[in-house]
Amino acid sequence: MNCPMSELAICHQLEERGSTGEGRNHKVLAYSYLFAIFDKMREHRYLGEFELILLLTIIGLGDDAYGVPLSRELSQLRGRNVSIGSVYAALDRLELKGLITSSLGESSPERGGRAKRYFRVTEEGLLSVKETRRVLTKLWKVLPSTGGDLV
Repeated sequence: MNCPMSELAICHQLEERGSTGEGRNHKVLAYSYLFAIFDKMREHRYLGEFELILLLTIIGLGDDAYGVPLSRELSQLRGRNVSIGSVYAALDRLELKGLITSSLGESSPERGGRAKRYFRVTEEGLLSVKETRRVLTKLWKVLPSTGGDLV
């Protein structure tokens, strides 16, 4: 079977299921299109609001960037409660994207022997923050005057 490397697993799954003929080709094309979309998304470093705020908070906290202080700082900055669960979900997404890394600190008795999971922004994460800032700055500059409502 002639499959590009990124699609090898999908093609193999389709082959194992016994998909043959035109239907099989249609499925492979659909998966090819899906992979093309994911590849295109990886080319851009655009961040959502929460991702950007979280990355900036990690940078600001430096060596003290772990779950509880991140959640506390985000709640203070946003003026509303930010759950620790939403923070960890976003941290996991950012780590999967390669924008942050995490490491475990020493375990401590006051935490029941559990270690803190510390986060830091990667070079790729810094590039994403800078690219998002560049795009947002450019957008702000081209907005028509609204009588000072937005600035």
